[in-house]
Amino acid sequence: MKIAPSILSADFAALGDAIARVESAGADQVHVDVMDGHFVPNLTIGPPVIESIRKRTRLPLDVHLMIESPERSIEDFVRAGADLLTVHLEACIHLQRALAQIREAGAKAGVALNPSTLPSTLEFVLDDLDLILVMSVNPGFGGQSFIPTAYAKLRQLRRLIGDRAIELSVDGGVGLANAASLVQAGAGVLVAGSAIFGAPDPAHAVRALRSAAEVVK
Repeated sequence: MKIAPSILSADFAALGDAIARVESAGADQVHVDVMDGHFVPNLTIGPPVIESIRKRTRLPLDVHLMIESPERSIEDFVRAGADLLTVHLEACIHLQRALAQIREAGAKAGVALNPSTLPSTLEFVLDDLDLILVMSVNPGFGGQSFIPTAYAKLRQLRRLIGDRAIELSVDGGVGLANAASLVQAGAGVLVAGSAIFGAPDPAHAVRALRSAAEVVK
């Protein structure tokens, strides 16, 4: 089970320090949300910021592209330092091609599913995947309320994945109250923004989230 703090909820004026705190607390990777103001109604960061983050941490960078036509930008984000690059199924006309492009560029390939997208849409690209990201909020903004149908989607995807070495991640409204239930439903990576960077002590929040998630063991 992995904890991936989402920097969308961090103080961008002190981003390096924020990442250092969660890294020292045992975070497994850093989740970076890239938004273009078109695919989602928000605008965030691009490759130059990711390149700067890459210099400040040894943790893997899990870069989540919430952008239109992500195929055009894959090489740029991998060069900037993305270890894992996730595209949205809803933004890709040729999903398999995009996933192959990510792997050819040297990163692990992930696909994200919006809350209303069925798990079965991934049936024919499972062998091209390293990660599936279940959105448990509608993407675009941090601090939203968790959508409970994510539990059923996680269970369905866990069955669909079978013995494949595909990580199953969940993002949106993740916190102490639902961490154990999400892991029990099949999640192996918990992406948390407000629950970590909105806490008085982000490092303590990372440790508390891990403890809450590991109760199911």
